[in-house]
Amino acid sequence: QVQLVESGGGAVQAGGSLRLSCVVSGYIYGNYYMGWFRQVPGTEREGVAGITSDGRTNYADSAKGRFTVSRESEKYIFYLQMNSLKPEDTAMYYCAASTGSVSSASLLFIMWYKYWGQGTQVTVSS
Repeated sequence: QVQLVESGGGAVQAGGSLRLSCVVSGYIYGNYYMGWFRQVPGTEREGVAGITSDGRTNYADSAKGRFTVSRESEKYIFYLQMNSLKPEDTAMYYCAASTGSVSSASLLFIMWYKYWGQGTQVTVSS
């Protein structure tokens, strides 16, 4: 059974930074990919950033230039470094993962992910 656990959320002021972590446990073999998503109550979950096992990445327009997704592949730990945070970044952030291969564009779409974490809250005040 594959499990994902996020950490690193919290409350920061606008302009601040946070680094989210996602630890993946269980058996993942071959190619894989993971993504970061966020959701505000009453809205749909949206893709923020994603990364494949061969290092391809993709970012939502809202994240480009401010967020960076990375991984420690041997440890199955993934990160989302978030800089220059804005109040509109306030949301519950989730990491997700699946085995296999997808296009870079697909990294931001919920339908391609099988395993999900429970989320970590990020609150950015103005």
